[in-house]
Amino acid sequence: MSLSRNDDETIRKRSGWLIPLGVFAVTFLLSAMFLLLYLAPSAPSLFEEQLAPTSRGDIIRVSVHGRRFNIPAKYMEYASTRQGGERREVALFALVPEMTGWSNWDADTFAGNSPDSPVIYLLLRNDTVGLNETERLKRVYLDYAADERGAPGQFGLTQYAFRPDSGYENQDLFVSQTDSGPVVLLCERLGGNVTSPNCRRDMLVASGVSLTYRFKRSHLYQWRDIAAGVDRLMASFRSAPPKAAPAAAQRLP
Repeated sequence: MSLSRNDDETIRKRSGWLIPLGVFAVTFLLSAMFLLLYLAPSAPSLFEEQLAPTSRGDIIRVSVHGRRFNIPAKYMEYASTRQGGERREVALFALVPEMTGWSNWDADTFAGNSPDSPVIYLLLRNDTVGLNETERLKRVYLDYAADERGAPGQFGLTQYAFRPDSGYENQDLFVSQTDSGPVVLLCERLGGNVTSPNCRRDMLVASGVSLTYRFKRSHLYQWRDIAAGVDRLMASFRSAPPKAAPAAAQRLP
């Protein structure tokens, strides 16, 4: 059976708009897939570990770059860290200036982020660069300072301003020379998107291991107590955990 002239013309007309429609549909599907895979926000809970503090005081033995630390569980932010063993980094927190760990009583304080929050965050990490504070001051910060001589600042600190083209223009540098070496603090300025500014210090604690700690700038006046408290805390983490008493000594008379 042969097709009529009208049928043939109808087929040609339909095929003329079917091809562009198919191209449009394929393009639309590919664009939708691109948006879904690359532009849609991902759920952080699927890829990032959530904070899981505890009030437990048992000692967790961890190592960073082969250096051993004995840290009470209540200082550790994440449950995975409390499994112990070798770690690239160990995230910790405490309250200044006493350097007490997390507790149920202080749960709301640890959860806050107000400008006067007393929480200090510490990060022990594997550090292959290994700059001490003297080297960091000379090789990193002072190269971007507006005046390498600095100026007298508050709380017995020398203050440095950074050049506008430095990348640090919204921060201030505070330095103090102590008997054990310099204390170098990089502090955010209040303003813009920074409503709760922090101060940060980076220091070496062992070969291949560095410690970064940060606290609210409103506590800068306590920098000496904070530095001393961090030193005491790290010394306690490096000390050997207490041994359990022999069974005979545990018997009641």
